[in-house]
Amino acid sequence: MQTQVTPSDSTFASLPHGAAFRFVDEVTHIEPGVSGIGFYTISGDEHFLGGHFPGNPIMPPVIMVEALAQLAIIVSQSDLRTTTLADIRITAMKNVKIFDTAVPGDTLDLRTRIAGRLGNLIQVEGRIECEGRQLVTAQITLSGTLSE
Repeated sequence: MQTQVTPSDSTFASLPHGAAFRFVDEVTHIEPGVSGIGFYTISGDEHFLGGHFPGNPIMPPVIMVEALAQLAIIVSQSDLRTTTLADIRITAMKNVKIFDTAVPGDTLDLRTRIAGRLGNLIQVEGRIECEGRQLVTAQITLSGTLSE
């Protein structure tokens, strides 16, 4: 079952990040514990863009991977049949590929799929596109503390 989620929903409460470091504006589809689609629009006001790069700002690819991880946290924590994890963090990244850049005004199309879970570990596959251009693909491992 897929559902639509908006920033006012409690689903965003599963993110350990403060608003200043949140890179998911909207989640449009979610299959709890399985997959999700979300979006982030680069406003141009992000503090790190001033130095990356002066006069020619681009979204740092590592922050694009962070956006995928944040969407994956929302997806993984949405499954009421699994144990909720606290303090979820990126534990590993592999096969990260950067195909193109994103600039202020671009809307990132974020897509994640939970590839597996084992205890406090979550394996994620993700990709980012923008207006038909593939930007990033990555495999991410998240880990957290098992809740009781």
